[in-house]
Amino acid sequence: MTEVPEAAGGVKRVASAPAMPHIAGMKPMLLIFAALPGTFAAIATPFLISVQLLAQETPPAPAPGDPDIARMVSEISAERIERSIHILTSFTTRHTLSDPSPNGNDIGAARAWIRAEFERIAGASNGRLQVELDAFQQPRAPGIPQPVEIVNIVATLPGTQPESHDRIYIVSGHYDSCSSNLLDFESPAPGADDDASGVAAVLELASVMSHYEFNATIVFMAVAGEEQGCYGSAHWAAQARQKKLNIAGLINNDIIGSTRAEDGGHDSATVRLFAQGVPPGKTPGDGLSALFSTGGENDTPSRELARAIKEASVLYMPAMSVKLIYRTDRYLRAGDQQSFLDQGYPAVRLTEPAEDFRHQRQEVRVENNVTYGDTTDLVNFAYIADVARVNAAALAVLARAPASPRGVQVVTAKLENDTTLRWQANTEPDLAGYRIVWRDTTAPFWEHTLDVPKDATSHTMHDISKDNVIFGVEAVDAAGHASPAVYPLPGPGP
Repeated sequence: MTEVPEAAGGVKRVASAPAMPHIAGMKPMLLIFAALPGTFAAIATPFLISVQLLAQETPPAPAPGDPDIARMVSEISAERIERSIHILTSFTTRHTLSDPSPNGNDIGAARAWIRAEFERIAGASNGRLQVELDAFQQPRAPGIPQPVEIVNIVATLPGTQPESHDRIYIVSGHYDSCSSNLLDFESPAPGADDDASGVAAVLELASVMSHYEFNATIVFMAVAGEEQGCYGSAHWAAQARQKKLNIAGLINNDIIGSTRAEDGGHDSATVRLFAQGVPPGKTPGDGLSALFSTGGENDTPSRELARAIKEASVLYMPAMSVKLIYRTDRYLRAGDQQSFLDQGYPAVRLTEPAEDFRHQRQEVRVENNVTYGDTTDLVNFAYIADVARVNAAALAVLARAPASPRGVQVVTAKLENDTTLRWQANTEPDLAGYRIVWRDTTAPFWEHTLDVPKDATSHTMHDISKDNVIFGVEAVDAAGHASPAVYPLPGPGP
Protein backbone atom coordinates (compact mmCIF):
# COMPACT_ATOMS: atom_id res chain seq x y z
CA MET A 1 0.00 0.00 0.00
CA THR A 2 1.63 3.23 -1.20
CA GLU A 3 0.89 6.52 0.53
CA VAL A 4 0.80 9.72 -1.55
CA PRO A 5 0.31 13.21 -0.04
CA GLU A 6 -2.93 14.98 -0.93
CA ALA A 7 -3.56 18.69 -1.20
CA ALA A 8 -6.13 18.55 1.61
CA GLY A 9 -3.44 17.46 4.05
CA GLY A 10 -4.31 13.79 4.07
CA VAL A 11 -2.58 10.84 2.48
CA LYS A 12 -3.95 8.72 -0.34
CA ARG A 13 -3.32 4.99 -0.12
CA VAL A 14 -2.61 3.50 -3.52
CA ALA A 15 -2.71 -0.25 -4.09
CA SER A 16 0.13 -1.26 -6.41
CA ALA A 17 2.75 -3.93 -7.02
CA PRO A 18 4.09 -4.54 -3.49
CA ALA A 19 7.81 -4.01 -4.00
CA MET A 20 7.81 -1.11 -6.42
CA PRO A 21 6.64 1.73 -4.11
CA HIS A 22 9.63 1.13 -1.84
CA ILE A 23 12.18 0.63 -4.60
CA ALA A 24 14.65 2.91 -2.81
CA GLY A 25 14.47 0.63 0.19
CA MET A 26 14.96 -2.59 -1.76
CA LYS A 27 18.47 -3.41 -0.49
CA PRO A 28 17.51 -3.99 3.17
CA MET A 29 14.38 -5.84 2.05
CA LEU A 30 16.57 -8.03 -0.17
CA LEU A 31 18.67 -9.04 2.82
CA ILE A 32 15.57 -10.00 4.77
CA PHE A 33 14.02 -11.98 1.93
CA ALA A 34 17.25 -13.75 1.02
CA ALA A 35 17.40 -15.15 4.54
CA LEU A 36 13.98 -16.78 4.20
CA PRO A 37 13.88 -20.56 3.71
CA GLY A 38 12.12 -22.56 1.04
CA THR A 39 10.64 -21.58 -2.26
CA PHE A 40 9.84 -18.04 -1.10
CA ALA A 41 13.52 -17.13 -1.08
CA ALA A 42 14.11 -18.84 -4.42
CA ILE A 43 11.29 -16.87 -6.03
CA ALA A 44 11.61 -13.54 -4.26
CA THR A 45 15.37 -13.06 -4.25
CA PRO A 46 15.99 -13.03 -8.05
CA PHE A 47 13.01 -10.71 -8.48
CA LEU A 48 14.26 -8.29 -5.86
CA ILE A 49 17.80 -8.40 -7.25
CA SER A 50 16.52 -7.47 -10.70
CA VAL A 51 14.44 -4.61 -9.25
CA GLN A 52 17.40 -3.36 -7.23
CA LEU A 53 19.63 -3.29 -10.33
CA LEU A 54 17.06 -1.14 -12.10
CA ALA A 55 17.12 1.29 -9.18
CA GLN A 56 20.79 1.17 -8.22
CA GLU A 57 21.24 4.91 -8.69
CA THR A 58 18.50 5.62 -6.12
CA PRO A 59 19.89 6.35 -2.63
CA PRO A 60 19.08 3.48 -0.23
CA ALA A 61 16.36 4.02 2.35
CA PRO A 62 15.48 1.98 5.42
CA ALA A 63 13.04 -0.90 5.01
CA PRO A 64 9.51 0.10 6.00
CA GLY A 65 7.89 -1.01 9.19
CA ASP A 66 9.24 -2.61 12.35
CA PRO A 67 12.60 -4.42 11.90
CA ASP A 68 11.64 -6.81 14.69
CA ILE A 69 8.59 -7.92 12.73
CA ALA A 70 10.62 -8.31 9.55
CA ARG A 71 13.01 -10.50 11.56
CA MET A 72 10.15 -12.63 12.91
CA VAL A 73 8.86 -13.17 9.40
CA SER A 74 12.31 -14.25 8.24
CA GLU A 75 12.69 -16.72 11.12
CA ILE A 76 9.63 -18.81 10.20
CA SER A 77 10.98 -22.21 9.14
CA ALA A 78 9.41 -24.46 6.50
CA GLU A 79 11.66 -27.27 7.74
CA ARG A 80 10.26 -27.14 11.27
CA ILE A 81 6.73 -27.02 9.87
CA GLU A 82 7.48 -30.08 7.74
CA ARG A 83 8.76 -31.95 10.79
CA SER A 84 5.60 -31.14 12.75
CA ILE A 85 3.31 -32.30 9.96
CA HIS A 86 5.20 -35.56 9.49
CA ILE A 87 4.85 -36.28 13.20
CA LEU A 88 1.17 -35.34 13.36
CA THR A 89 0.32 -37.52 10.37
CA SER A 90 2.28 -40.46 11.80
CA PHE A 91 -0.54 -41.17 14.28
CA THR A 92 -3.10 -43.59 12.90
CA THR A 93 -5.90 -41.13 13.47
CA ARG A 94 -6.54 -37.99 15.47
CA HIS A 95 -10.28 -38.58 15.55
CA THR A 96 -11.95 -36.99 18.58
CA LEU A 97 -13.45 -40.36 19.62
CA SER A 98 -10.24 -42.35 19.16
CA ASP A 99 -7.90 -43.72 21.86
CA PRO A 100 -7.19 -40.94 24.40
CA SER A 101 -4.13 -42.70 25.83
CA PRO A 102 -0.88 -40.70 25.52
CA ASN A 103 0.91 -44.01 24.91
CA GLY A 104 -1.32 -45.08 22.02
CA ASN A 105 -1.26 -44.04 18.39
CA ASP A 106 -4.39 -41.90 18.18
CA ILE A 107 -5.61 -38.52 19.40
CA GLY A 108 -4.30 -38.96 22.96
CA ALA A 109 -0.76 -39.51 21.72
CA ALA A 110 -1.04 -36.61 19.27
CA ARG A 111 -2.27 -34.39 22.09
CA ALA A 112 0.64 -35.40 24.30
CA TRP A 113 3.11 -34.58 21.53
CA ILE A 114 1.59 -31.13 20.85
CA ARG A 115 1.66 -30.34 24.56
CA ALA A 116 5.29 -31.46 24.77
CA GLU A 117 6.16 -29.24 21.80
CA PHE A 118 4.54 -26.21 23.39
CA GLU A 119 6.36 -26.96 26.65
CA ARG A 120 9.67 -27.32 24.82
CA ILE A 121 9.04 -23.94 23.18
CA ALA A 122 8.11 -22.49 26.57
CA GLY A 123 11.40 -23.72 28.01
CA ALA A 124 13.32 -22.05 25.20
CA SER A 125 11.48 -18.81 25.95
CA ASN A 126 12.70 -18.87 29.57
CA GLY A 127 9.20 -19.69 30.73
CA ARG A 128 7.55 -16.61 29.24
CA LEU A 129 5.20 -18.85 27.24
CA GLN A 130 2.68 -20.47 29.57
CA VAL A 131 1.15 -23.84 28.56
CA GLU A 132 -2.08 -25.26 29.91
CA LEU A 133 -4.79 -27.75 28.96
CA ASP A 134 -8.44 -26.81 28.62
CA ALA A 135 -10.13 -30.19 29.17
CA PHE A 136 -13.85 -30.79 29.50
CA GLN A 137 -16.36 -33.61 29.20
CA GLN A 138 -18.46 -33.23 26.07
CA PRO A 139 -21.87 -34.93 26.44
CA ARG A 140 -23.68 -36.67 23.61
CA ALA A 141 -24.36 -34.33 20.73
CA PRO A 142 -24.41 -34.35 16.92
CA GLY A 143 -21.26 -36.18 15.87
CA ILE A 144 -20.65 -37.29 19.49
CA PRO A 145 -22.51 -40.59 20.06
CA GLN A 146 -21.16 -41.00 23.58
CA PRO A 147 -19.60 -38.62 26.11
CA VAL A 148 -15.95 -37.89 25.40
CA GLU A 149 -13.21 -35.74 26.88
CA ILE A 150 -12.13 -32.96 24.56
CA VAL A 151 -8.85 -31.19 25.28
CA ASN A 152 -7.59 -27.89 23.90
CA ILE A 153 -3.87 -27.16 24.24
CA VAL A 154 -3.32 -23.47 24.96
CA ALA A 155 -0.02 -21.56 25.09
CA THR A 156 -0.17 -17.95 26.27
CA LEU A 157 2.46 -15.26 25.72
CA PRO A 158 1.50 -12.50 28.19
CA GLY A 159 1.64 -8.91 27.05
CA THR A 160 4.28 -6.73 28.69
CA GLN A 161 2.47 -3.38 28.71
CA PRO A 162 0.12 -2.98 31.69
CA GLU A 163 -2.35 -0.91 29.65
CA SER A 164 -2.51 -3.63 26.95
CA HIS A 165 -1.92 -6.85 28.91
CA ASP A 166 -5.61 -7.77 29.05
CA ARG A 167 -6.11 -7.33 25.30
CA ILE A 168 -5.82 -10.76 23.66
CA TYR A 169 -5.15 -11.97 20.12
CA ILE A 170 -5.52 -15.67 19.32
CA VAL A 171 -4.12 -17.83 16.54
CA SER A 172 -5.57 -21.32 16.21
CA GLY A 173 -5.64 -24.60 14.31
CA HIS A 174 -7.43 -27.87 15.09
CA TYR A 175 -5.52 -31.08 15.69
CA ASP A 176 -8.33 -33.62 15.33
CA SER A 177 -8.92 -35.41 12.03
CA CYS A 178 -11.41 -37.79 10.45
CA SER A 179 -11.95 -39.91 7.34
CA SER A 180 -15.04 -40.29 5.12
CA ASN A 181 -17.26 -41.53 7.95
CA LEU A 182 -17.52 -38.90 10.68
CA LEU A 183 -18.06 -41.63 13.31
CA ASP A 184 -15.22 -43.89 12.15
CA PHE A 185 -12.55 -43.47 14.81
CA GLU A 186 -10.40 -46.45 13.79
CA SER A 187 -9.54 -46.02 10.10
CA PRO A 188 -6.40 -44.08 9.17
CA ALA A 189 -7.05 -40.34 9.08
CA PRO A 190 -3.69 -38.57 8.66
CA GLY A 191 -5.28 -35.10 8.28
CA ALA A 192 -2.17 -33.51 6.77
CA ASP A 193 -3.91 -30.50 5.24
CA ASP A 194 -7.01 -30.60 7.48
CA ASP A 195 -5.59 -29.54 9.82
CA ALA A 196 -2.04 -30.60 10.67
CA SER A 197 -1.08 -27.68 8.42
CA GLY A 198 -2.78 -25.18 10.74
CA VAL A 199 -1.42 -26.76 13.93
CA ALA A 200 2.11 -26.85 12.52
CA ALA A 201 1.81 -23.15 11.66
CA VAL A 202 0.60 -22.33 15.19
CA LEU A 203 3.49 -24.26 16.73
CA GLU A 204 5.96 -22.47 14.49
CA LEU A 205 4.48 -19.08 15.35
CA ALA A 206 4.83 -19.87 19.06
CA SER A 207 8.41 -21.01 18.52
CA VAL A 208 9.43 -17.76 16.83
CA MET A 209 7.24 -15.15 18.52
CA SER A 210 7.84 -16.34 22.09
CA HIS A 211 11.34 -14.83 21.84
CA TYR A 212 9.89 -11.33 21.32
CA GLU A 213 7.88 -8.95 23.48
CA PHE A 214 4.44 -7.58 22.68
CA ASN A 215 2.25 -5.05 24.44
CA ALA A 216 -0.86 -7.23 24.20
CA THR A 217 -1.21 -10.93 24.96
CA ILE A 218 -1.00 -13.58 22.23
CA VAL A 219 -2.58 -17.02 22.63
CA PHE A 220 -1.45 -19.96 20.48
CA MET A 221 -4.14 -22.62 20.49
CA ALA A 222 -4.55 -26.18 19.16
CA VAL A 223 -8.19 -27.20 19.57
CA ALA A 224 -10.02 -30.52 19.18
CA GLY A 225 -13.55 -31.60 18.31
CA GLU A 226 -13.65 -29.38 15.23
CA GLU A 227 -14.69 -32.09 12.79
CA GLN A 228 -17.68 -33.04 14.95
CA GLY A 229 -18.90 -29.47 15.28
CA CYS A 230 -16.23 -27.09 16.65
CA TYR A 231 -16.84 -28.34 20.20
CA GLY A 232 -13.38 -27.54 21.55
CA SER A 233 -13.30 -23.95 20.34
CA ALA A 234 -16.94 -23.40 21.35
CA HIS A 235 -16.10 -24.41 24.92
CA TRP A 236 -13.05 -22.14 25.13
CA ALA A 237 -14.84 -19.17 23.54
CA ALA A 238 -17.85 -19.56 25.85
CA GLN A 239 -15.55 -19.67 28.88
CA ALA A 240 -13.78 -16.55 27.59
CA ARG A 241 -17.08 -14.70 27.33
CA GLN A 242 -18.08 -15.84 30.80
CA LYS A 243 -14.76 -14.55 32.16
CA LYS A 244 -15.27 -11.30 30.19
CA LEU A 245 -11.93 -11.69 28.44
CA ASN A 246 -11.01 -8.88 26.05
CA ILE A 247 -10.41 -10.89 22.88
CA ALA A 248 -9.60 -8.33 20.20
CA GLY A 249 -9.30 -10.88 17.41
CA LEU A 250 -8.82 -14.52 16.42
CA ILE A 251 -7.07 -15.85 13.30
CA ASN A 252 -8.10 -19.43 12.53
CA ASN A 253 -5.74 -21.41 10.29
CA ASP A 254 -7.66 -24.33 8.80
CA ILE A 255 -6.65 -26.10 5.57
CA ILE A 256 -3.64 -23.95 4.68
CA GLY A 257 -1.44 -26.70 3.22
CA SER A 258 -2.13 -27.23 -0.47
CA THR A 259 -1.42 -25.07 -3.48
CA ARG A 260 -3.06 -27.37 -6.05
CA ALA A 261 -6.68 -27.11 -7.11
CA GLU A 262 -8.92 -29.99 -8.13
CA ASP A 263 -8.39 -29.10 -11.81
CA GLY A 264 -4.60 -29.27 -11.43
CA GLY A 265 -4.07 -25.52 -11.20
CA HIS A 266 -1.30 -24.29 -8.92
CA ASP A 267 -1.21 -21.12 -6.82
CA SER A 268 1.42 -20.74 -4.11
CA ALA A 269 1.08 -16.97 -3.73
CA THR A 270 -2.52 -16.59 -2.52
CA VAL A 271 -4.31 -17.29 0.74
CA ARG A 272 -8.01 -16.68 1.29
CA LEU A 273 -9.11 -14.63 4.31
CA PHE A 274 -12.77 -15.10 5.25
CA ALA A 275 -14.37 -12.31 7.29
CA GLN A 276 -17.95 -12.09 8.48
CA GLY A 277 -20.09 -9.01 7.95
CA VAL A 278 -23.41 -8.64 9.76
CA PRO A 279 -23.89 -11.82 11.82
CA PRO A 280 -26.63 -14.09 10.48
CA GLY A 281 -29.93 -13.87 12.31
CA LYS A 282 -29.20 -10.41 13.64
CA THR A 283 -31.83 -7.67 13.31
CA PRO A 284 -31.87 -3.93 13.96
CA GLY A 285 -33.27 -4.77 17.37
CA ASP A 286 -29.91 -6.33 18.27
CA GLY A 287 -28.33 -2.89 18.38
CA LEU A 288 -27.25 -2.91 14.74
CA SER A 289 -29.75 -0.35 13.46
CA ALA A 290 -27.12 2.41 13.33
CA LEU A 291 -24.81 0.12 11.34
CA PHE A 292 -27.56 -0.74 8.87
CA SER A 293 -28.90 2.78 8.49
CA THR A 294 -25.52 4.38 7.79
CA GLY A 295 -24.12 1.79 5.36
CA GLY A 296 -21.63 0.29 7.79
CA GLU A 297 -22.53 -3.34 7.24
CA ASN A 298 -19.15 -3.85 5.56
CA ASP A 299 -17.30 -2.41 8.55
CA THR A 300 -17.96 -4.89 11.34
CA PRO A 301 -15.08 -5.59 13.75
CA SER A 302 -14.23 -8.81 11.87
CA ARG A 303 -14.02 -6.96 8.54
CA GLU A 304 -11.79 -4.30 10.13
CA LEU A 305 -9.60 -7.07 11.60
CA ALA A 306 -9.31 -8.60 8.14
CA ARG A 307 -8.30 -5.26 6.59
CA ALA A 308 -5.61 -4.86 9.25
CA ILE A 309 -4.28 -8.37 8.50
CA LYS A 310 -4.13 -7.63 4.80
CA GLU A 311 -2.31 -4.34 5.37
CA ALA A 312 0.28 -6.03 7.60
CA SER A 313 0.81 -8.66 4.92
CA VAL A 314 1.32 -6.05 2.21
CA LEU A 315 4.02 -4.43 4.33
CA TYR A 316 5.88 -7.47 5.66
CA MET A 317 4.94 -10.31 3.30
CA PRO A 318 4.39 -8.72 -0.14
CA ALA A 319 5.03 -11.99 -1.98
CA MET A 320 1.71 -13.33 -0.64
CA SER A 321 -1.64 -12.07 -1.84
CA VAL A 322 -4.22 -12.10 0.96
CA LYS A 323 -7.55 -12.46 -0.84
CA LEU A 324 -10.18 -10.98 1.43
CA ILE A 325 -13.55 -12.73 1.07
CA TYR A 326 -16.61 -11.14 2.62
CA ARG A 327 -18.09 -14.35 4.02
CA THR A 328 -17.81 -16.18 7.32
CA ASP A 329 -16.67 -19.36 5.57
CA ARG A 330 -17.08 -21.45 2.44
CA TYR A 331 -20.50 -22.81 1.47
CA LEU A 332 -21.51 -25.95 3.42
CA ARG A 333 -18.43 -25.56 5.63
CA ALA A 334 -17.57 -24.10 9.02
CA GLY A 335 -14.55 -23.57 11.23
CA ASP A 336 -13.47 -22.62 14.71
CA GLN A 337 -13.72 -18.89 13.96
CA GLN A 338 -17.49 -19.38 14.15
CA SER A 339 -17.25 -20.28 17.84
CA PHE A 340 -15.71 -16.88 18.59
CA LEU A 341 -18.08 -15.01 16.30
CA ASP A 342 -20.98 -16.62 18.19
CA GLN A 343 -19.63 -15.05 21.39
CA GLY A 344 -19.35 -11.62 19.79
CA TYR A 345 -15.58 -11.63 19.22
CA PRO A 346 -13.91 -10.53 15.94
CA ALA A 347 -12.65 -13.66 14.17
CA VAL A 348 -11.46 -14.61 10.68
CA ARG A 349 -10.27 -17.70 8.83
CA LEU A 350 -7.25 -18.31 6.58
CA THR A 351 -7.58 -21.10 3.99
CA GLU A 352 -5.65 -22.19 0.90
CA PRO A 353 -6.69 -20.63 -2.46
CA ALA A 354 -8.50 -23.62 -4.02
CA GLU A 355 -9.43 -26.91 -2.38
CA ASP A 356 -9.32 -30.46 -3.73
CA PHE A 357 -12.07 -32.27 -1.83
CA ARG A 358 -10.66 -35.68 -2.79
CA HIS A 359 -8.00 -34.97 -0.17
CA GLN A 360 -10.18 -33.74 2.71
CA ARG A 361 -12.12 -35.95 5.12
CA GLN A 362 -11.64 -38.94 2.83
CA GLU A 363 -10.72 -42.54 3.51
CA VAL A 364 -7.18 -43.15 2.25
CA ARG A 365 -7.61 -45.22 -0.92
CA VAL A 366 -7.18 -45.46 -4.67
CA GLU A 367 -10.43 -45.71 -6.61
CA ASN A 368 -10.66 -45.78 -10.42
CA ASN A 369 -7.03 -44.68 -10.55
CA VAL A 370 -7.85 -41.64 -8.41
CA THR A 371 -6.06 -41.18 -5.10
CA TYR A 372 -8.13 -40.12 -2.10
CA GLY A 373 -7.03 -39.12 1.37
CA ASP A 374 -5.40 -36.25 3.22
CA THR A 375 -1.76 -37.36 3.16
CA THR A 376 1.52 -35.55 3.70
CA ASP A 377 2.76 -35.91 0.13
CA LEU A 378 0.01 -33.57 -1.03
CA VAL A 379 0.93 -30.55 1.11
CA ASN A 380 3.37 -27.76 0.30
CA PHE A 381 5.55 -26.98 3.33
CA ALA A 382 7.02 -23.79 1.85
CA TYR A 383 3.51 -22.47 1.22
CA ILE A 384 2.44 -23.22 4.80
CA ALA A 385 5.50 -21.29 5.98
CA ASP A 386 4.43 -18.32 3.86
CA VAL A 387 0.94 -18.41 5.36
CA ALA A 388 2.55 -18.58 8.81
CA ARG A 389 4.54 -15.47 7.88
CA VAL A 390 1.29 -13.66 7.08
CA ASN A 391 0.05 -14.67 10.53
CA ALA A 392 3.26 -13.54 12.21
CA ALA A 393 3.21 -10.11 10.59
CA ALA A 394 -0.44 -9.53 11.43
CA LEU A 395 -0.26 -10.79 15.01
CA ALA A 396 2.88 -8.79 15.73
CA VAL A 397 1.41 -5.54 14.41
CA LEU A 398 -1.85 -6.07 16.27
CA ALA A 399 -0.17 -6.98 19.56
CA ARG A 400 2.26 -4.06 19.41
CA ALA A 401 -0.28 -1.48 18.27
CA PRO A 402 -2.55 0.42 20.64
CA ALA A 403 -6.10 -0.79 21.13
CA SER A 404 -8.69 0.38 18.63
CA PRO A 405 -10.21 3.68 19.79
CA ARG A 406 -13.43 3.45 21.80
CA GLY A 407 -16.57 5.51 21.48
CA VAL A 408 -15.92 6.52 17.87
CA GLN A 409 -18.73 8.73 16.55
CA VAL A 410 -19.53 10.94 13.62
CA VAL A 411 -21.35 14.08 14.72
CA THR A 412 -24.77 14.39 13.09
CA ALA A 413 -26.14 17.44 14.91
CA LYS A 414 -26.89 19.54 11.82
CA LEU A 415 -26.84 19.54 8.04
CA GLU A 416 -23.32 20.39 6.87
CA ASN A 417 -20.74 19.33 4.31
CA ASP A 418 -17.92 19.10 6.84
CA THR A 419 -17.47 15.93 8.90
CA THR A 420 -16.56 15.90 12.59
CA LEU A 421 -15.33 12.67 14.15
CA ARG A 422 -14.73 12.13 17.85
CA TRP A 423 -13.51 9.32 20.08
CA GLN A 424 -12.37 8.51 23.61
CA ALA A 425 -8.68 8.93 24.46
CA ASN A 426 -6.44 5.85 24.47
CA THR A 427 -4.31 5.21 27.57
CA GLU A 428 -1.19 3.53 26.17
CA PRO A 429 2.03 5.40 27.06
CA ASP A 430 3.51 4.87 23.59
CA LEU A 431 0.47 6.30 21.79
CA ALA A 432 1.63 8.68 19.05
CA GLY A 433 -1.76 9.77 17.75
CA TYR A 434 -4.82 8.76 15.79
CA ARG A 435 -5.31 8.10 12.11
CA ILE A 436 -8.52 8.97 10.31
CA VAL A 437 -9.05 6.72 7.31
CA TRP A 438 -11.69 6.91 4.62
CA ARG A 439 -12.73 5.39 1.32
CA ASP A 440 -15.49 5.59 -1.25
CA THR A 441 -18.60 3.74 -0.17
CA THR A 442 -18.04 1.18 -2.96
CA ALA A 443 -14.32 0.64 -2.22
CA PRO A 444 -13.24 -2.47 -0.26
CA PHE A 445 -10.14 -1.01 1.41
CA TRP A 446 -9.08 2.29 2.96
CA GLU A 447 -7.94 4.78 0.32
CA HIS A 448 -6.98 7.90 2.31
CA THR A 449 -5.44 8.69 5.69
CA LEU A 450 -4.96 11.71 7.91
CA ASP A 451 -2.91 11.61 11.14
CA VAL A 452 -3.96 13.74 14.12
CA PRO A 453 -2.05 14.32 17.38
CA LYS A 454 -2.41 12.10 20.43
CA ASP A 455 -4.03 14.80 22.54
CA ALA A 456 -6.90 15.11 20.08
CA THR A 457 -10.21 13.36 20.71
CA SER A 458 -12.01 14.91 17.75
CA HIS A 459 -11.25 16.27 14.32
CA THR A 460 -13.23 18.07 11.64
CA MET A 461 -12.71 17.11 8.00
CA HIS A 462 -13.52 20.21 5.98
CA ASP A 463 -15.35 19.72 2.67
CA ILE A 464 -15.34 15.93 2.99
CA SER A 465 -18.93 14.93 3.42
CA LYS A 466 -19.84 11.99 5.65
CA ASP A 467 -22.64 11.34 3.16
CA ASN A 468 -20.21 10.34 0.41
CA VAL A 469 -17.51 8.20 2.06
CA ILE A 470 -16.91 5.59 4.76
CA PHE A 471 -14.78 6.80 7.68
CA GLY A 472 -12.78 4.94 10.31
CA VAL A 473 -10.45 5.88 13.16
CA GLU A 474 -7.27 4.00 14.12
CA ALA A 475 -4.85 4.44 17.02
CA VAL A 476 -1.14 4.55 16.16
CA ASP A 477 1.95 4.14 18.36
CA ALA A 478 5.34 5.81 18.09
CA ALA A 479 6.72 2.97 15.95
CA GLY A 480 3.87 3.27 13.44
CA HIS A 481 1.88 0.18 14.45
CA ALA A 482 -1.81 0.90 13.79
CA SER A 483 -4.85 -0.67 15.36
CA PRO A 484 -7.77 -1.96 13.30
CA ALA A 485 -10.04 0.89 12.34
CA VAL A 486 -13.34 1.57 14.08
CA TYR A 487 -16.42 2.59 12.11
CA PRO A 488 -18.05 5.73 13.59
CA LEU A 489 -21.67 5.49 14.62
CA PRO A 490 -23.80 8.67 14.48
CA GLY A 491 -23.80 10.80 17.60
CA PRO A 492 -25.20 14.15 18.74
CA GLY A 493 -23.25 17.34 18.83
CA PRO A 494 -21.25 18.58 21.85
